[in-house]
Amino acid sequence: MTSFRSTWPLPPAKPTLSEDELHVWVASLNRPQTQLNQFWQHLAEDERARASRFYFDHDREHYIVARGLLRQLLGSYLNLPAQQIAFAYGEHGKPELAAEQAQSGVRFNISHAQGVALLAFARQREVGVDIEQVRPLEDGEQIAERVFSQNEVAVFTAVPANQKPQAFFNCWTRKEAFIKVIGEGLSCPLDSFDVTLKPGEPAELLQVKGSREAAARWKLENLEPAAGYAGAVIAEGREWQLRMWQWPV
Repeated sequence: MTSFRSTWPLPPAKPTLSEDELHVWVASLNRPQTQLNQFWQHLAEDERARASRFYFDHDREHYIVARGLLRQLLGSYLNLPAQQIAFAYGEHGKPELAAEQAQSGVRFNISHAQGVALLAFARQREVGVDIEQVRPLEDGEQIAERVFSQNEVAVFTAVPANQKPQAFFNCWTRKEAFIKVIGEGLSCPLDSFDVTLKPGEPAELLQVKGSREAAARWKLENLEPAAGYAGAVIAEGREWQLRMWQWPV
């Protein structure tokens, strides 16, 4: 079981999501049975059916917690019971609020890896988030050459060997977050836009299909959600402030 250690603060009693803020929550998906039961009660019938199809217990439990927590947080923002949250899905499967609930303007995105989840929320702007566990990859160079842009490959190649895992997952999470925020899935090639990736360098979307102007409509932020993890969040516009909390362990 992955050890969860985050330096993010605990949340206020009831956070309010304003249009000039973006909220990101980090949460361990490894939960005791009492909490699993609580999150299960939040789920709709189609979500329970999907949960039952997982072969491994930990995958099923992580899905239940992630989906249940998403519903609980959305319910808090919308002042609705978690069970009443209704979802619709875009052409490439990106979830969004359905029907009347969509009129709230609340947008969200979720990602999880190795027992840790990130949940991002914004109002009146699209948002994308991604998390990965940082680890050495034997074929990291080959993957980079296959899916990173030419500029990113050049930067990655020059990074010292001991920084390559962090650089690789900086790039990967930033690119995945952008793919998710535009809602185009794999129909948008990963090498069609550039992001920064050097450890310690600010996260930035540099260009989209050769255009710096197209990149400038998005703001990208680096996330350090837990020890040994890389993360990124991106949203429309530049005039928003990031607030980060950890869901109580």
